[in-house]
Amino acid sequence: MEQIAFLTFAVVLLVAVISPGPAIAALVARIMARGTGGIAAFCAGLVVGDLIWLSCAMFGLAALAALFQPVFQIVKYAGAAYLLFLAWKLWRESGAPVQAEPVRGQGLQLFGAALLLSLGNPKIMLFYLALMPTVIDLTRLTMLDMAELAAIVAVVVSIVLTGYVILAAQARRLFSSPRALQTVNRTAGVAMVGAAAAIVTRN
Repeated sequence: MEQIAFLTFAVVLLVAVISPGPAIAALVARIMARGTGGIAAFCAGLVVGDLIWLSCAMFGLAALAALFQPVFQIVKYAGAAYLLFLAWKLWRESGAPVQAEPVRGQGLQLFGAALLLSLGNPKIMLFYLALMPTVIDLTRLTMLDMAELAAIVAVVVSIVLTGYVILAAQARRLFSSPRALQTVNRTAGVAMVGAAAAIVTRN
């Protein structure tokens, strides 16, 4: 398949994964509450969940494209419409934080919790169902193409999750370090002085 199709798939996926949702909220909540211990297993569960949804979408859509070409054309345009709907929602998003409770457990427990969290989110499946027909020619999809798409998903999702892990760990360190808190407090103090001075000198 053309590399531009894979690149487009990767870019749209990256934009979608970066947008915080329940999985990202759960990841950040876990780190803020209990640190980064076992977080690799949690991230692995999320990645595997995405790969399962991707596989369902690939095999289902490829079969539909081969057997019911007219119906598949409708699915293709419906997918494009859904992506436009997602873009509209992101544009209008208020920016309110997504709430989540810290996930308990270690190792396999964290992996299982993340996998269930991912599989329990049908929006992921809808995203892959919408994205793939618009950028991938499913009538020419080979096993090698499927492997490449799976690799793209694994790499993109892992990179985004790693970024959130680093940011959450830094934030946790900020709120648990006396020196960091002192720096924040002093910065806020300087800002208060500036605000007070502005009020006093204002005509």
